[in-house]
Amino acid sequence: MVKKILCLILIGTAAIGCKEKSEEVTHKYTNALIHETSPYLLQHAHNPVNWEAWHPDVLERAQKEDKLLLISIGYAACHWCHVMEEECFEDEQVAKIMNENFINIKIDREERPDVDQIYMDAIQMISGQGGWPLNIVALPDGRPFWGATYVPKDNWIKSLNQLVELYKTDKPRVTKYAEDLANGLQAINLVENNDKSDLYTLEQLDGAVQNWSQYFDTFLGGHKQAPKFMMPNNWDFLLHYATTMDKPEIMEFVDTTLTRMAFGGIYDHVGGGFSRYAVDTKWHVPHFEKMLYDNGQLTSLYAKAYAVTKNDLYKNVAMETIAFVKEELLDESGGFYSSLDADSLDENGKLEEGAYYVWTKEELMELLGKDYEIFQEYFNINSYGLWENGNYVLIRDKSDEEIAEKLNISTSELEGTIKEALAILKKERNERPRPRLDDKILTSWNGLMLKGLVDAYRYLGNKDYLDLALKNAKFIEEKMIQEDYSLYRNHKKGKSSINAFLDDYATVIDAYLSLYEVTFDDKWLQLSKKLLDYTQMHFWDKASGMFFYTSDINQSLIRRTIEVDDNVISSSNSMMAINLFKMHKIYPGETYGKTSEQMLKNVQKDFDRRAQSFSNWLHLVLFQNQNFYEIAIVGQNHQQLGQEIGMEYVPNSVLLGSAKEGEIELLKNRAVDGSTLIYICIEGACKLPVTNVEEALKQI
Repeated sequence: MVKKILCLILIGTAAIGCKEKSEEVTHKYTNALIHETSPYLLQHAHNPVNWEAWHPDVLERAQKEDKLLLISIGYAACHWCHVMEEECFEDEQVAKIMNENFINIKIDREERPDVDQIYMDAIQMISGQGGWPLNIVALPDGRPFWGATYVPKDNWIKSLNQLVELYKTDKPRVTKYAEDLANGLQAINLVENNDKSDLYTLEQLDGAVQNWSQYFDTFLGGHKQAPKFMMPNNWDFLLHYATTMDKPEIMEFVDTTLTRMAFGGIYDHVGGGFSRYAVDTKWHVPHFEKMLYDNGQLTSLYAKAYAVTKNDLYKNVAMETIAFVKEELLDESGGFYSSLDADSLDENGKLEEGAYYVWTKEELMELLGKDYEIFQEYFNINSYGLWENGNYVLIRDKSDEEIAEKLNISTSELEGTIKEALAILKKERNERPRPRLDDKILTSWNGLMLKGLVDAYRYLGNKDYLDLALKNAKFIEEKMIQEDYSLYRNHKKGKSSINAFLDDYATVIDAYLSLYEVTFDDKWLQLSKKLLDYTQMHFWDKASGMFFYTSDINQSLIRRTIEVDDNVISSSNSMMAINLFKMHKIYPGETYGKTSEQMLKNVQKDFDRRAQSFSNWLHLVLFQNQNFYEIAIVGQNHQQLGQEIGMEYVPNSVLLGSAKEGEIELLKNRAVDGSTLIYICIEGACKLPVTNVEEALKQI
């Protein structure tokens, strides 16, 4: 069993964790998932359950045969998904019940968030809670009537038998419940087109942040709760709010949060990058899976925070996070893989969460020798850093200066010792069985990472980050964008199969616009605009004034979701509203600005009560109520001046540049022979041009 998990769990993927290549293995069972590319689906391709992927023809067959759907949703880095597979889906007795009574569908939630959203809402309506694995039993047409997360084998068998019997003996009752639930799923997703109220004001925004602040953990950072998720969009907005509204107490909270996250065990001090969340209040013990979407957003956040504070900790975190992504998640094509699993093999050959990342005191003493004393003080190899079973998760709680003073050594000596020690640990860790890799490439997550690289180049000035960004941008252009400017959602080994969703478009539009701002290559701006225009044509809902999550060319299931709440990733509608706002500044003749403003009005009623769930939207409140600047640079030296201005944190601005007159209205009639001029404009009305960055910044 262990060998199977270790060497075959990612069929079609490098056998992550294998010390040597396994001999060829024949499988007793193979189901339809063998034809998929998702590592999560391929993990289940040799279950005795007759799994199928989510396809229209499968749903049609279910209705023809009047057979219930059993839909099981998870993802490759999900610990309890693996547990349930081993206990239930690899069991022949369980498989017999499932195969005889259901059409069984396996879904990778990361590939099909459109389906996952609906069934996650359903289980929360049924039970008040949700999670993964997410198991749903639905009528043949897809309307759900029962759901559960992880279920042990005996309970699973009992539940399935009861559901089958209920459907046979009281089908009208089941159908009525499913019908009511479907109506509820429609109702909770309604967004009203609010064309009567005024825009949210800065005074209202102050009140909303004040309400939100009662949940701030001002000592340990983040919110007063466990588990703690990193919520990059929360801190990104508060950074923007604190700087443009002159709120030092909010800036102090942002600093505390970013520092504690960087000090915590949730950050991989040995190899860089962040895990998904911490199970405690002090950011110490993570759920060890590492996701591309977290690390892309956090790269952006720490780069911006460095621009504001010049805190080297933030710069180092951004740099080390990029190094992790480049080493572990970069495909040779320029695309980025999705995640590393939480589980890996321990020294006894058992799959264990965090085994790759944790250390015993004895290991550290043996590896580090004379430097152990300094290391244990720095990373709390004591009761504060102890996790369980004698394992330590590295965590800091003091600055370099505090520790150096306590140890009576110089800061440079401390930094040198810690750097050498971490290099030793990394070399040792590389010999351990590695966590499993989910090597599918998702467009939206790549858009977030591309934006992270662009922001890192912009604020840290390292050209390697721009080179990596351009490679990724070209990958998206060549592999994910189709001739009509529609996108694919997924890619693996040359194959893409799923139409993209709104978040795919929103993140790539944002990333390409940001890439234009640091390169002034018109190609990226034009691609951004064409993708934006495609979304308006195929995702726009005139009735609500919002965008559907799915395109009008996709098959609809129960409802077309309208996503507005900002979660660990910002909602697709909030990202689109910001994209539209910024594009309006460049193309004022289009309807982008009007659309963005209406979208903001449609959701602002919830800001007072739940600001943290709309934090990405709140950028727009600042944009609408404060001056927003178009910065146009025209002349031969536009690249250099653009880079200098770009390194300043000016969130309420968009940068444009050209060596001579450009096609964009803001760049027309601005060129003067022999000079490079900087124009600071608001809605196309520009102040007198200046020739240096210092003078330009004075005008902002």
